[in-house]
Amino acid sequence: MKFLHTMIRINDEAASLDFWCNKLGLKEMRRREVEAGRFTLIFLGAEENPEAQLELTYNWDLEEYSEGRNFGHVAYQVDDIHATCQALMDAGVTINRPPREGKMAFIRSPENISVELLQKGDALEPAEPWLSMENTGAW
Repeated sequence: MKFLHTMIRINDEAASLDFWCNKLGLKEMRRREVEAGRFTLIFLGAEENPEAQLELTYNWDLEEYSEGRNFGHVAYQVDDIHATCQALMDAGVTINRPPREGKMAFIRSPENISVELLQKGDALEPAEPWLSMENTGAW
């Protein structure tokens, strides 16, 4: 068995691509427009393992989707969780669960999908501002 992708339905293609690509660093691997079905499939991957992909599904006829909390989360390993969280925060992303212990953080996408960030290797030494930062919202 081989993992292929996880699918998330999106309502705002531009906001989603900004979040997943510009802020988190994923790359668009391929795109498929399905006119008969009135939807677009956008497959994203990380440079380190592009074969494990995130599929963004944009339905041309907009619908309201639930918050997606029942989905759970997607997880990405990062080289430096402190630097990653700082860059995300500087880009306007809320750090819902800061990396207080230097190992794990949670943020949310524009569709309210929880994204877990995990430190590659051993935890970093706990540091401010993360050490004293409270959780924000749901994660």
